Amino acid sequence: MKITYLLVLLVLLTAGCRKKQEQTSPVLQNISESVYASGVVKSKNQYQVFSKVTGIVDQLYVKEGDLVKKGQPIMKIFNQTARLTTENTVLLVENNAIKANSDRLNDLKINIDLASKKLQNDSLLLVRQRNLWSQQIGTKVDLEQRELTFANSKTNYQSAILKYRELQRQIAFAAAQSQKNLAINQTQEAEYIIRSEYTGRLYSLQKEKGEMVNPQTAIALIGNADQFGLELQVDEDDIIQVKAGQKVLVTLDSYKTEVFEAVVDEINPLMNEKTRTFTVNASFVKKPAILYPNLTVESNIILRTKTNVLTIPRNYLVEDSYILNEKNEKIKVQVGLKDYQKVEITAGLKVQDIIIKPTK
Repeated sequence: MKITYLLVLLVLLTAGCRKKQEQTSPVLQNISESVYASGVVKSKNQYQVFSKVTGIVDQLYVKEGDLVKKGQPIMKIFNQTARLTTENTVLLVENNAIKANSDRLNDLKINIDLASKKLQNDSLLLVRQRNLWSQQIGTKVDLEQRELTFANSKTNYQSAILKYRELQRQIAFAAAQSQKNLAINQTQEAEYIIRSEYTGRLYSLQKEKGEMVNPQTAIALIGNADQFGLELQVDEDDIIQVKAGQKVLVTLDSYKTEVFEAVVDEINPLMNEKTRTFTVNASFVKKPAILYPNLTVESNIILRTKTNVLTIPRNYLVEDSYILNEKNEKIKVQVGLKDYQKVEITAGLKVQDIIIKPTK
């Protein structure tokens, strides 16, 4: 009796399990094949601001959320060494100026005048000595002495002129060089004022007054206040199917119940070796009312779409090419497009057929 009771109970349980097994029929509906991509929202011209110099934040001109214009100062960085270098260069400019060296030039001009007068005097004495010698007055030694004195005077005069010209060249070079150094220092000093490269909104300011900045660390994030796009990451296995102009369906955590449409704009041809993904840029067809940079998104890039085709739930498919009929028999079918929930059946099923969901 006990054995009979257990057998009856087993039969009833088996029958109950069969009754609970889910079943459905194919449905005529639209289906789209797509590629999944995650990513973030990016504002147009969004970029991280870096300092070209090292120093301490001396003054902040804006705060987070402010609208900024191209060229508008964001912060001022203080560096004592740079300031002293500029002041020292100003002193060199003043010291090397032509006007500041006029006394040195005037001194050489006086030497030239004296050398010129001596040369003229020695020239006259030489002429006189030659006249005397032509009249057999004086000695050969006296004439040679006068010629030597004249030659020395001529050399001294020419040397004085050369020294004057050389000093002029040196002063002009030093003045020009110090002016160039001042311009370089002023340019470098201008880099201690960090300015916006674009007109937009200051979304993030990562430094406060008194903090240290350097060229390796971002200090702010700026982007367009109204224009936003999408930066999506597509797996290398799927990237060859993605083309510019394809439709993209986007969901955001901030808008949980809404789906937004976008379009693929361009594909970055360089793969990220760490993530094995490609960056795909897309733009909203109609963007959400409120957006912020770096909001996370999930999307499906639509590759192909078919309308009014025979479909079944994807989890009813067995081994990618079979289904179970109502007798729990495996039937081979031909599969077309797939999405994440359903699959197109191109042959092997009819609308009125009943299929059973396979058990795991």
